[in-house]
Amino acid sequence: MSSMTMPSSAPAESRTGHWGRYALIGLATIVAAVVANVVVWAIGSALVGYDARFLPLASVGGAVVFTLVPAVVAVLLYALLLRFAANPSRVFTIVAAVVLALSLIPDFTYIPTVPGSSAGQTAVLMVMHVVAAVVIVGMLTSFARRGGAVALSPLADGRR
Repeated sequence: MSSMTMPSSAPAESRTGHWGRYALIGLATIVAAVVANVVVWAIGSALVGYDARFLPLASVGGAVVFTLVPAVVAVLLYALLLRFAANPSRVFTIVAAVVLALSLIPDFTYIPTVPGSSAGQTAVLMVMHVVAAVVIVGMLTSFARRGGAVALSPLADGRR
């Protein structure tokens, strides 16, 4: 019996630690995306001036909510990709690019028909989409570049 070796719990403990680090990066990503878009909203307000009838930009609350929800979804999606995808950063970046492109379609098609909208306000919305995407993709994929993705993958300890 003394010749039997027990499996090391280090990989599981390591993954737990990395998940904790990912949770912090995820939270920081959400906060950074929201803060960045609040700054864009404020600059846009000073440069363009927002029509109160144009609800997406009528108050800073709209910028917060419309950034917060997609940022949370992105953090959760990236967590799943870290766990199950062979190349999570690449997959996430592709998905994010497609989602960004799709999110801009209403800015060209629907937003011009909304009461109170203007070309300037539409431009601010588009900038906010791009800013959120850059912050979210940049921060989340930096986790993988620092080795976090390997530690969270089931491939890290030979399981699949």
